Amino acid sequence: MKYEELDRHLVNAEAEIYIGKYDEAEASCRRVLAALEAPHPDLLLRTRALRLLAELFRQKGRAEEAMSIANEALAAAEQTDSKEEITRVKAVIGYIYRNLGEYQQSLELLDNALAEHCALGLKLDLPPLLNQIGIVYTEIGNVRMALDYFFQALAAHEEPGAQSGVSGHILSNIGNMYLASGDTTRALEYQIKALGVLEEWGNNAGIATVLGKIGGIYSEFRNYPLALEYLGKALEVQTSLDIKRAMADTMGSIGFVYAFCEEFSLALEYCYKSLAIHEEWSSKGIVANAVMRIGAVHHISGDFHRALDYYARALAAFGEVGAKRDMTTCLSNMGELYAVENFDGFDSAKAEELLLESIALGKEIEVHSRSLDQHEVLADLYRRQKRWEEADRYFQEFYRLEKEYYSEKAKTQADKFTIERQTAEREKEIAIAKAKSEAEINATTSLLHKVLPASIATRLIKGEKIADYFQVISILFADIVGFTPIASRMPAKAVLSFLNYVFGEFDRIIEKHGCEKIKTIGDGYMAVAGAPIECADHAERIARAAIEMIGDIHLPDDIRTALPKGAIFNIRIGINIGPAFGGIVGEKRFVYDIYSDAVNTAARMESHGEAGRIHVSEDFAFHLQNRMDMMSDDLGGITFEERDEIDIKGKGKMKTYFLEKKA
Repeated sequence: MKYEELDRHLVNAEAEIYIGKYDEAEASCRRVLAALEAPHPDLLLRTRALRLLAELFRQKGRAEEAMSIANEALAAAEQTDSKEEITRVKAVIGYIYRNLGEYQQSLELLDNALAEHCALGLKLDLPPLLNQIGIVYTEIGNVRMALDYFFQALAAHEEPGAQSGVSGHILSNIGNMYLASGDTTRALEYQIKALGVLEEWGNNAGIATVLGKIGGIYSEFRNYPLALEYLGKALEVQTSLDIKRAMADTMGSIGFVYAFCEEFSLALEYCYKSLAIHEEWSSKGIVANAVMRIGAVHHISGDFHRALDYYARALAAFGEVGAKRDMTTCLSNMGELYAVENFDGFDSAKAEELLLESIALGKEIEVHSRSLDQHEVLADLYRRQKRWEEADRYFQEFYRLEKEYYSEKAKTQADKFTIERQTAEREKEIAIAKAKSEAEINATTSLLHKVLPASIATRLIKGEKIADYFQVISILFADIVGFTPIASRMPAKAVLSFLNYVFGEFDRIIEKHGCEKIKTIGDGYMAVAGAPIECADHAERIARAAIEMIGDIHLPDDIRTALPKGAIFNIRIGINIGPAFGGIVGEKRFVYDIYSDAVNTAARMESHGEAGRIHVSEDFAFHLQNRMDMMSDDLGGITFEERDEIDIKGKGKMKTYFLEKKA
């Protein structure tokens, strides 16, 4: 083959690597290398082919093979007069050291490569190089330096002639850093920007990565079905591309989501698959993260001894590679476990030592994303030991961090970006509806008001993107006790009439007391007060509604006689209070939904309650009692009956109450 043809093969290979077509890229590089086996090979072409092959293997997670090929490329490059190609090969070797977890060697090589690139005027090579340096600082936990390099990469990318698609990776990495720092607003903003760029350029590998990141953010929001949907899409693309390390990362993330869903067998299955792939293809630091993830699954499932074993293994490995950010997380997890009083390995001194070490290390590297939990656990630990001054100091710091973390402005902005992509199809439908006749528009308006809260339907028709954050709302879940066995012995038509009547009564009561129905799931019913229209008396509204739902719903004779013999109609209600997101979710069939950890806790209150009673969290009882005292109104005789502490799945021991009204 002529030089021009070989050069074209390498240009194509570089483009194919960028969009994740690794098999095609490898074939192109191999074709060039085979053609250069002549007595007088072109060393510059050989160097380029080997460099691209090394980068390809690195991106596929085969770092050891990549290093062998890169060293061969460097030997070939040093036989040429091309300083440019030598420094490019050195940069690739620096990238590979990062994948191997050799961060110090990686930084030394990449810093030298950066200086040489600048001296040689290789401006178009700067964005990926600066981006990789930022990634190294990310993995050693230096947030400030990482962000600095990522923004330098973004600025360098504006140079004329720079490949536009590269900015997708840079934007995604900036998003990763903001997420690691606890700033979900900017994290989501940058991931969505990255996805748009990568889709425009057809970068399948990058698209899969960002889909996984968005899935991770949905997991942070406790929206597990959407998290699994996005992670599943990411894994499908990565499997088709045979990107081993990325596949392992996504499998681990899926396992973690299943753990939060309390499907622990599936969680461990995915996490062990992830670890097996990482042990074969990844660096020590990445393997350590996979080990820590398994520890976290055991932690969530309540198997504390196994959790500590895996955490200890991960911590030792993180220490070896200097991954301080991960050490902070691992120390915190271990400290929290040792602080659990009903754990037979409870050790308050060990818990204090680990938590203080984690906080100190977090301050050193300016990573505060987990310090909220650490301060809360320490404050509680000191309180139990009657070390009041220390307990107060750490509680005050916890309170300050909590206010900062849950600032309304940050969360509102984050949610707007989350939902932005999901609303694209809906906005098109609204635009079409606006162009139709007035009668058709009225019909659309009527339909939207039937399926959505009135204020949300109005905003939607105006073309507004619905993405709200509420600092505090009251959340109610109700269900019909014993519905499944009752329904199994009734005709379908009778079951539907039964549910329609009960939910119709619920709707009437909820509307009467100024609350908002959110959705029904089977025989379950969810409503809130304080959203989508905020109000100060949300707790009183939801309490009044709950009391009426429990006491005043009587089935008509025709429905009661349709119930199976001996069946008793009863309702169980759970209530909690806290912050939440609200917005339109779904791409083809959209609904207004409210979601947050406070919503999950409200559902737990209902499932752990008793028939004919209203089970509320300590936070709700405390808030409502304060409101009643402040307003000098007992709401017609509302009282709280304290329960013994109960074990709530996913939350641990909680103090809860039954809300009652005096006869």
